[in-house]
Amino acid sequence: MAPAELIGHEELDGVAARLKLAVDASELHGSLCGYLSGGGRVGRDALLSVLQLDGEEVSPAANDRALLERLVQQSEQELADPELGFEPLLPAADRPLEERAESLGDWCRGFLGGFGLAGPDKLGKLSDEAQEILRDLATIAASEFEFSDSRDDEDALIELHEFVRVAAMLLHAECVGGRNKPNSDTVH
Repeated sequence: MAPAELIGHEELDGVAARLKLAVDASELHGSLCGYLSGGGRVGRDALLSVLQLDGEEVSPAANDRALLERLVQQSEQELADPELGFEPLLPAADRPLEERAESLGDWCRGFLGGFGLAGPDKLGKLSDEAQEILRDLATIAASEFEFSDSRDDEDALIELHEFVRVAAMLLHAECVGGRNKPNSDTVH
């Protein structure tokens, strides 16, 4: 069986619109990734219920529910990828710079919310580096971007995107990294 095609921003945005969620694709993906990075598990619960995202639609159609389940699997695999293949779901590079920058802020807002849902008790137990990463993500989430020189602005957005990408993987590694490894202290 061929691996499933990766879910794209536009495809997920369509689901968010059909379900009349109060978030777009970037914030939805950020919420999921924050939840997973904070140690949360979706399991058999519906993704939207776990993330406390209520839409006007009572229950997603089967195809939307299947896409959301694939999104969970895709995100779990990417965050744990030893090849560091994780990518935040953001609009394509051919979209306007302003749209992509705003979506990065939305993704960070979602990430912080999802991370808080997963384990608010963990916040005090995080390393200094992880706490600094969360503060930096909060700064990005609260930023209002101003644009002047399109080349410099594009370069700055690329740097922010890379920081966010690596930050999510570092937080995931700190909070979840050892959970799936066998305990070497176990006696058989």
